[in-house]
Amino acid sequence: MIAFGLCTEGDSVTLTVADDGPGVPASERERIFERFARADDARRSGDGGTGLGLAIARDIAELHGGTLVLDPTAEGTTFTLTLPSTT
Repeated sequence: MIAFGLCTEGDSVTLTVADDGPGVPASERERIFERFARADDARRSGDGGTGLGLAIARDIAELHGGTLVLDPTAEGTTFTLTLPSTT
């Protein structure tokens, strides 16, 4: 199951995307934000992506003064995108 959440607080907007899958191993939690990184060795470029999505998403967040982080949970993973709000 995938769940989404959107919250505004003060001068920021936060989007969370959570799943109840197997999660990301602790050793991979920063590496998955590198270009061409894949946490799952079974995913080859012909079978499922290039390993660029999270790197690009984090770069875009940072260019806009925000962050994109992985928050491990007891079951699954939550990605949290925080951006400054504009008026």
